[in-house]
Order: sequence, then C-alpha cells, then structure tokens
Amino acid sequence: MILPAGVAPEARLLLIGRALRAFTDGYVAVLLPAYLLALGFGTWEVGLLSTATLFGSALATLAVGAWGHRFHHRGLLLAAALLMAATGLAFANLTSFWPLLLVAFVGTMNPSSGDVSVFLPLEHARLAEAAQGDARTTLFARYSLTGALFAALGALAVAVPDWLAGAGIDRLAALRGMFVGYGAVGLVVWLLYRRLPEPPPHAQATPPIPLGASRGIVVKLAALFSVDAFAGGLVVNSLLALWLFQRFDLSLAAAGHFFFWAGLLTAFSQLAAPYVARRIGLLNTMVFSHIPANVCLILAALAPGLPLVLGLLLLRALLSQMDVPTRSAFVMAVVTPPERAAAASFTAVPRSLAAALSPSLGGALFATGWLAAPLVACGVLKIAYDLAIWRAFRRIRPGQD
Repeated sequence: MILPAGVAPEARLLLIGRALRAFTDGYVAVLLPAYLLALGFGTWEVGLLSTATLFGSALATLAVGAWGHRFHHRGLLLAAALLMAATGLAFANLTSFWPLLLVAFVGTMNPSSGDVSVFLPLEHARLAEAAQGDARTTLFARYSLTGALFAALGALAVAVPDWLAGAGIDRLAALRGMFVGYGAVGLVVWLLYRRLPEPPPHAQATPPIPLGASRGIVVKLAALFSVDAFAGGLVVNSLLALWLFQRFDLSLAAAGHFFFWAGLLTAFSQLAAPYVARRIGLLNTMVFSHIPANVCLILAALAPGLPLVLGLLLLRALLSQMDVPTRSAFVMAVVTPPERAAAASFTAVPRSLAAALSPSLGGALFATGWLAAPLVACGVLKIAYDLAIWRAFRRIRPGQD
C-alpha cells in the first residue's frame, strides 16, 4: 500500500488494519440480523441487540476520551484487537439471548455501515501523529477511502453462507463460520498492530492528555456534529432504498446498481477531498461541498420522475461525503497534539448516539405516508449545520503540526 509523501511508514499498518476491519464490518452489518433470526430470536431481540452494540461502542469510545490518556495508543489498539477477536468467537458459540446481549454491549460488533467502534479515535490520533499539514488531510482521505471500498467488498461476502448451504453445509454453521472469521481478523489485526512502534522508554514528546485548552472547541464541534449525524440517520441507505421502493417501485436489481454507482462516486469524492482542501481550506471544503449535496437531496424528495431523482441522488453521493476526511483532519488540526485522542473520542460519541436515534423516526414518517419528509428534514438540518459550523469556525486557522 503506497503512502502519500511525508507520511510515517507506520501509517501503512493502520490502513491495512482499517481495510481488514472494514471488510468484516461490511458483512457483519448484514449477517447479524439474519444470524440472530436463525438462532430463533424475534425482531424485537434483533433490534435490542443492535442498539446495545451502538451504545456500547459509544460508551467505550467515551471511555477512551476520558481515561485513555493514561495509556499509549499502541496498547489500547492491541487491547481493542483482542476484544474484536473475543467478540467474534463469542457470537459464534453463544446461543442464549442475554449472554449475546452482554457481548454485544462490551464487544466491537458494528451493525451500521460506518465505523463506530473504539478503534476509530485511537487510529485517528495515531494517524494524526504520522503526518502533518496537507499530508495529514491526504492520509485521512486514504483512511476513509480504504474503509468505504473494503466495506463494500465485505458486503459482497454476505452470499457466502447461502453458497455454502447450497454445497451441503448447514446454514447456521455457515453463519457461525462468518463470525469465527470476524474473530480471526481481530487476531490478524492484533498481530499487525504489534508492529507499531512502541513509545520511547523514558521520554515521550507529546503524551496524550484529557481535554484541556481545546475543550471549548471540542464541545462546540461535538454539538454540531451531532446535528449532522442525527440528520444523516433519517436517510441511511436502508431507508433511502425503502423510499425508492415505495415511491417508484424500484426493483432490487436496479437499487443495487444505484447504490453501487453511488458508492463509487462517494469513494471518488474522498479521493478528491484533499486536493480541494489544499486550495480552499478544510472548513470550506466541508461546507461548500455539503450544501449543494443537501440541496440535491431536497430536490430529489420533490422531483416528479425516477431518472431525475436518481440523477440528483448520484450528484449528492459525489458531494456529500467529501467532508468526511476533511472533518477528521479539521478536528485533529484545531486541537493541541496531546488532546487528539480525547478530541476524536468526544466528537465521535455524540455522533454515534445521535445517528442511532433518527432512523426510527425516519421509518415512522414513511409509515405515516410522509415519504418526502425524512429527505427534506435531513437536507434542511444538514444545511443548518453547514451554516452554523462555517460561522463558528471561519476565523480559526487550523494548525499544521
């Protein structure tokens, strides 16, 4: 894996680890409900267990921000990798609901399409130390792109259990095997992260600390990011697909083609983000790509025909995720280096909690027949977020160290 110029070699290990985790997250997010239903649980148990994973991950991430400064990033990453291995093996072997619920809460299982695990703030902080200035933005873009592409590849792996069942292997055993694979990847990530450089034995230049001087900035960013995440939860991919099915009677094959091309456009936008940021700045890239994307979403909600709707949604896909790597780089740049792990944690947790609340609201609006409401509400809230963050931080010059 080729690194951008000016990036420390250890970043390659983090990118490979991100790719491996994204691949397993990509299939686990789809297989988890199917596996639980195969075990005999109902939809209520599936929803409760999925909620436990989101809240458990959020609390673990919060703990990293509050107390993680007492330990070096390398040790915490190794512990997280072992927890991932234990989570996969436990899910493959447990059959009772309450033990599974406990494992879901304390483990690393991820039922969503994005990374909400405790790995995220730790890897962000380590990546921020591996590069400076424009190279850091490029590295975060590479990190986001790696996650997006390998999660898409992982989603293709959901066909493996049915393929194995067709070959004569018991379907439940095949499903269990996928979770064993999840645990095995955790062990591979542990071996990979053992190769990360250890901290100096006597002196550490910038040991991680809890939030101090940057607390005000981080609190403001966390509040704004929560609005953005809540809005995004109104039209997660599953709800957007449901909207297309209900409004246009779109087939599964056509929907699959749409989301494939939308994913490719999203990946391209994350590649382009660092080049745009070098010319207009991190904050301007976040805001001025996001606003047109959300205008497209609102117009798509009101557009009369399917071709126009799909065109607007694809244009949105090209622009809407350009803020992901630039947002991460912006957070790392506006806080002091020792506070980066805490800042990554305290901005990630509210996003996770807010995003977990809104899909149920979007589904309820669909159920009442207000098909356009979630899309319009998402677009309006996100535009309000864009204007608020630009006004709050337009005079702040991010650091380059």
